[in-house]
Amino acid sequence: MDLGVSQPVTEQRNERTVHLDRLSIRETLEVMNAEDQTVAVSVQKALPQVEAAVIAIVQRMKQGGRLFYIGAGTSGRLGILDASECPPTFGVEKELVTGIIAGGETAIVNAVENAEDDEEAGVRDIAALVSPRDAVVGITASGRTPYVLGAIREANRIGSLTVGVSCNEGTPLSRAAVHGIEVPVGPEVVTGSTRLKAGTAQKMVLNMISTTAMIQLGKVYGNLMVNVQATNLKLRDRVVRIVIDATGADRETAEAYSLRADGDARVAILMLKFGIDRTQALNALRSSGEHFGEAMKLLERK
Repeated sequence: MDLGVSQPVTEQRNERTVHLDRLSIRETLEVMNAEDQTVAVSVQKALPQVEAAVIAIVQRMKQGGRLFYIGAGTSGRLGILDASECPPTFGVEKELVTGIIAGGETAIVNAVENAEDDEEAGVRDIAALVSPRDAVVGITASGRTPYVLGAIREANRIGSLTVGVSCNEGTPLSRAAVHGIEVPVGPEVVTGSTRLKAGTAQKMVLNMISTTAMIQLGKVYGNLMVNVQATNLKLRDRVVRIVIDATGADRETAEAYSLRADGDARVAILMLKFGIDRTQALNALRSSGEHFGEAMKLLERK
């Protein structure tokens, strides 16, 4: 790596933390907190870029496309984290949002540092999984990780939508992707440790991408996660509370309808609101492409 003028800002020394090892615990926490507060401002400035990318991603997903995140190290792990949380939160198939990391599953918990330099591996991973109708989001703090660049170039070649999320300005990733999202966060508290501010910025952007996409796909009603999968006691209770909030029913009624709906908040809400049975509620959801808002409109017209 060139350590001269081309060195990414995220790899440069932070002049505000050069005496980090001499600080007390409280002083260290305060300086980290102060640096973290700059991240949200940087993300705010990038909102037009995020918006353009999300609009394009949603268009693909509404036409049956899937969303892929791809990255190395921390960036790859953040993509996997965001993807893995979509099925339980929004009730979607696990294949709809997928995270890919350089070095494969081993790299999720163990560093495989040289994997990020393998551009051809990025090409192969995309070629094996992605179709032309899908969207691919490359994630790299530096904006020039070879594995991610290879992946984005291959995704472009096959006709997928491409998005690049980086934490520097004027990056090769932004030039390679159809939509570049740049969130420059400056030098890290610990030099080059991009799991810090850069990782926080990436997590915020990925939250925005997946959550906004799922809202547009009808997986949220108001601000309620009506598609949540009731896989444990806490989530079963959440489903009941969602039904109460959405319908105004008392707890006993909400519990009864949640049980009749097999823990599907959407079905329970539709049954309560429109006085229909479970089969009718499921048919309305199927007819609307599993878009809850459209299912509501369909039943309101009847």
